[in-house]
Amino acid sequence: MSEFYNRLKEVASPRIGLGCMNLSHGYGHYVPEEQGIRALNDAFEMGYRHFDTATLYGGTANESLLGKALASKRRELLLASKCGMAMDPVSGKRVIDGRPDTLRRQCEESLTRLKTDHLDLYYLHRMDRQVPIEESVGALGRLVEQGKLRAVGLSEISADTLRKAHAEYPVAAVQSEYSLWTRNPEIALSQACQELGTALVAFSPLGRGFLSGAIHAHTAYAEGDMRAGMPRFNGDNLTHNLTLLAHFNAMANDLEMTPAQLALAWVKAQGDHVIPIPGSRSVSHMQENLYAEQVVLSEVDLAQLNKMMLPGEIAGARYNEAQQADIDTEEFV
Repeated sequence: MSEFYNRLKEVASPRIGLGCMNLSHGYGHYVPEEQGIRALNDAFEMGYRHFDTATLYGGTANESLLGKALASKRRELLLASKCGMAMDPVSGKRVIDGRPDTLRRQCEESLTRLKTDHLDLYYLHRMDRQVPIEESVGALGRLVEQGKLRAVGLSEISADTLRKAHAEYPVAAVQSEYSLWTRNPEIALSQACQELGTALVAFSPLGRGFLSGAIHAHTAYAEGDMRAGMPRFNGDNLTHNLTLLAHFNAMANDLEMTPAQLALAWVKAQGDHVIPIPGSRSVSHMQENLYAEQVVLSEVDLAQLNKMMLPGEIAGARYNEAQQADIDTEEFV
């Protein structure tokens, strides 16, 4: 197995990690710094050991937050961040740049913000279509050799791109959106990860709040909430998609767990190589999510869940056209 799995064992991490983006980025209503620091410390105390951030999140604010909250616990953590996509300080727009010099510079800046001399896992956040993937991954590989990283990861890429990258330098983990209602990794990526000994780190395993019951027919998205521009979260698409939740919610109730716990248990059941990293601003939700570590679904339950929310039943794409142009993952026809 990869360095990623070895480090998980080293820090006695549960399978479920913590996606930290929500504290500073993505969904609006970001928490004040002191509240964020308390939340991250509470997450550590309740058992989380795998913390995931990125240069992009909050225009570097999320990395700084983790550095302030977790630096004293560094030896007990698996700390992951991402490079290759950042906010331009002048335009305020996100910029994808996979050139080796950029990745090296961003790595140094991430280490400073996170108050550490190395990262356990560093992802290329998005593939730069102007730079061969081998060049970007090769640059990250050199950073491993220099001791600044322990492992290299990729995000939102296809199985073919993973194989090209892995031939250049071992890819320890691939981060991809994966949940009961977003099953794109099942097209080819999950199998490729298994073949290569690469972890599949599932972000948004709760469907960006859809599966946990956070989204309703009249949900008003806050300014800056990315879901406002995602087709499946709006209009007639959302109205249709909400009808698919009734059976799922009833099943969670019958099994005496929350919908969020059932959704996470399903992701965990997709293979030992799959690592879910739900995110939340709420400490109570972090605790609720971590409880799913103990849930083991029966074969009957899994078979029932597998028939729910199939790709052809979901109305609307998961990304809008602009967002889709930035990713390399396989899509269902």
